[in-house]
Amino acid sequence: MNQHLAAIRAYHDALSIPQAEHGAPVDISDMDIILRQALLMDGGSETFKAIKSGEMAAILAGLTDLAYYSLSAIALSGNEVSDEPVDWQHDGFVLSVMTLLSEEIDRCKDGDPKNYSALYCLCVHLTKAFLNADFNGAFQCVHANNMARLNAIKNADRLTQLQLPKAPDLSEFMYE
Repeated sequence: MNQHLAAIRAYHDALSIPQAEHGAPVDISDMDIILRQALLMDGGSETFKAIKSGEMAAILAGLTDLAYYSLSAIALSGNEVSDEPVDWQHDGFVLSVMTLLSEEIDRCKDGDPKNYSALYCLCVHLTKAFLNADFNGAFQCVHANNMARLNAIKNADRLTQLQLPKAPDLSEFMYE
């Protein structure tokens, strides 16, 4: 199992969020698709605002949150992350990053785990190719922050449970 997906499954278990057994995929409900799409759109907005500001650590936080949300949908359905190819090369324009992220987020509206995997793979790729950063380190830092906040999150409503808290400072995961 993908190590990041395993972390998300542990997060869901800690929050008592129902998820299909890993390896026994099920279709997620329309309401779960809508909720996941709302979370992805919020994460996309966070990422686009960070791109506009030019703050690299904030862009890394946005990409990490998008990956977290896409993995959450995969975990919910009991699927595995599929290694989806990413067709993007740095062309010097941030508009191409925004376009590609927007398209991948939009594709997730059908609830297909393959599309969530493609978004996850894109976030990993952009972290390395666009930001020159350590995705795994950033993901582990965000995950540790989320796990540390479980008691506060458990007492919240379902939407609040699924919304990630503000990411910690991820500057240390940026390469020079």
